[in-house]
Amino acid sequence: MAIFEWEEISIEVDEDGFMQEPDQWNERVAVALASTEGISELTEEHWKLVNYLREHYQKFGIAPMIFKLCKETGFPLKKVYELFPSGPAKGACKVAGLAKPTGCV
Repeated sequence: MAIFEWEEISIEVDEDGFMQEPDQWNERVAVALASTEGISELTEEHWKLVNYLREHYQKFGIAPMIFKLCKETGFPLKKVYELFPSGPAKGACKVAGLAKPTGCV
């Protein structure tokens, strides 16, 4: 495992940059992880998606499928990719502090 450091943040991540200890996640960690995805600022829309992902993961233990994500947030897939260019699995789930998705998010 590797250590990701950004300003005062220091967290253990896997080879793809996903957190190994999701309990260490907070909004500041999200901002730090967003920087690895080329996102310099998390807008209200970013937070809506991140918070939805976190709530779903905490309730069900997995990331939602993409159609559910789009339906429940009201964002079309194109908008999800505008917010997180590397996609809902790699970008959004990483910033939300979720485990690396194994299936189709």
